[in-house]
Amino acid sequence: MDIRLDGISHSYGETEVLRDISLDVKSGQMVCLVGPSGCGKSTLLRFLGGLERPTAGRVLQLGAPPEGCLNPLTYVFQDFALLPWRSVRGNISLVLEDHGIRGARAEAIIADVLARTKLTDFAQALPKQLSGGMKQRVAIARALAVKPAVMLMDEPLSALDSQTRELLMDDLVALWDRQPFTAVYVTHNLAEAVRLGHRIVVLSRRPGQVCEVVEIAKPLAERGYADPELEKVQKHLWTLMRDEARAADEELLNV
Repeated sequence: MDIRLDGISHSYGETEVLRDISLDVKSGQMVCLVGPSGCGKSTLLRFLGGLERPTAGRVLQLGAPPEGCLNPLTYVFQDFALLPWRSVRGNISLVLEDHGIRGARAEAIIADVLARTKLTDFAQALPKQLSGGMKQRVAIARALAVKPAVMLMDEPLSALDSQTRELLMDDLVALWDRQPFTAVYVTHNLAEAVRLGHRIVVLSRRPGQVCEVVEIAKPLAERGYADPELEKVQKHLWTLMRDEARAADEELLNV
């Protein structure tokens, strides 16, 4: 299933947040949204997920979701959003229970996503017993359990230290390489964007508009740390964003 944003504009009262955003998200791609603070990245993600409606424009779902899809659009949040009284297995099973899936079918799905996210040995652990990186793995496993058409990832690694962030990026690449999925990934971190994105959408300061869409043809599995090719793309992204980011910070200071 593809997603199309068609002329999305939005205002909160007199504050214009987004202006005329048109974008296609193709099945099997990870699309990263980057831009200065306050440019509307997370707002755009809420429109994609149907949590809010834009002032103008449409979000279109094109084609059928994958076979067995329970939730076409599924979020992965920055703060993990795990229930502290439920084990790893229990947090994953919750989304299946919402669809009436229990017993052997649920066990098979849970076992699969635990294996894919390297959490099999931690199935009975509570969130308080897990590191930040492992908690985010649980959140990703929970999202995968409903076999979404598109994962909506709102700065999922921003609360983690740099070493854990690198490990989670490796995990996401490995997950995608074994079984490609579609994602829209919001981040402030340009290194994350060039490591994970097939396409990187650069938004201007508020009101957010598409400045440029950068495509990276290099396969995810071949992108490594301190890759000269990726560093070149990252510098180009920062060149696009630098003046916009400075202007956005000055605007926020004057509010």
